[in-house]
Amino acid sequence: MKIGTFVLSFILFVTLGCKETPKQEIKTESIGFKKEGELQIYQSDSLLVDLDIELAETAYEIQTGLMYRSSMEKKQGMLFIFDAPEPRSFYMKNTEIPLDIIYISDSLRIVSFQKNAKPLDEKGLPSKQAAQYVLEINGGLSDLWNLQIGDSISYSKN
Repeated sequence: MKIGTFVLSFILFVTLGCKETPKQEIKTESIGFKKEGELQIYQSDSLLVDLDIELAETAYEIQTGLMYRSSMEKKQGMLFIFDAPEPRSFYMKNTEIPLDIIYISDSLRIVSFQKNAKPLDEKGLPSKQAAQYVLEINGGLSDLWNLQIGDSISYSKN
């Protein structure tokens, strides 16, 4: 009888100990666009396009940029604001959408482009001249809007 009780206890212990624990699913929150200002792009004195923009001003915002975004509307972009003009280089690490990267001088003029930057590519995409601002828009829009070096921008914060 003692052996039967021991065997039964052992079987119960083993079956309860082997119970599978359900896998925990980690939920990630999608990052949405947050309008923080407006930006206009001009060719000569003619308005080419008016955009809603998100701003990247802090070190964290500049480092993160548009990472982990799965989409962005046509008339949206992100404006990176730096303290002073310098040669800049951006990359597409953890960036899921193709982007046009527009480098802008301290006088608010476009100085160079990196068009249709490839998603998730960690290769550096440098400016050709010093830039104090960088505007990221959906890939292909620079050509669609016929943006050129020397075009100007203005922007306002909400």
